[in-house]
Amino acid sequence: MFFLISKLLDLVLLPTVWLLALLLAALLARQPRRRRQWLWAAFGLTLLGTNSALVNEALLAWEGPPVALAALPAHADAAVLLTGIAQVDKSPHDRVYLGLGADRLTNALWLYRAGRVRCIIVSGGSGAVLAKAHPEADELATLLRLAGVPASVILVETASRNTHENAVFTRRLLAGYPGIHSLVLVTSAFHQRRALGCFRHEGLRPVAFPADFRSTDRQLTPDYWLVPNPEALLHWSQLLHEIAGWAVYKALGYL
Repeated sequence: MFFLISKLLDLVLLPTVWLLALLLAALLARQPRRRRQWLWAAFGLTLLGTNSALVNEALLAWEGPPVALAALPAHADAAVLLTGIAQVDKSPHDRVYLGLGADRLTNALWLYRAGRVRCIIVSGGSGAVLAKAHPEADELATLLRLAGVPASVILVETASRNTHENAVFTRRLLAGYPGIHSLVLVTSAFHQRRALGCFRHEGLRPVAFPADFRSTDRQLTPDYWLVPNPEALLHWSQLLHEIAGWAVYKALGYL
């Protein structure tokens, strides 16, 4: 039930849904004054929602800062790579399709190649609501093996469907590997707060290594502040989803 509710919440929090609702309200309004109000509200939402500077400032405030390799433990036992970056419902299923967030995979690989971790734990099953999809952790493990990571140092957890379950099932997996103690958690920077909170709640103490930054450095150019950017709406959607997810997890005692 919680899984289905979270998917509905994602829909409700989409700024594009709000925009369509305002336009529909304007279309259905009988009074000209009320129609103008709805249209002005839609215009204001579009103006603010497509402003790159506003959403970037919000992302900079929410995301965890980058962590230098030198700041990590010299030799951690494992990197925990959280899924949510592959398109498992794309056919033909003879390859792996990566979407936004592919930095999670490349950063985990980087940690292994740099000798900072001795194994990689890939955590994540299928996030499909109705259709049955291949576990994403298996897909990413395949890419890691193709990149030359030995199968013997890749651990896969395929049961989890959300961040809370990532932490729960990773803890259960580690019960069978008493030699793994120190962890480096690799996830998107905007997702770091919630992920770290869930893992710490389960008694794990990973070091954060955020990837997939959606924010950029601040700029002083006019286009950064004034030119509308449709990608800003996507960033607002992701940020609102994450803030709402953090608040719900906090209320449920997952953090």
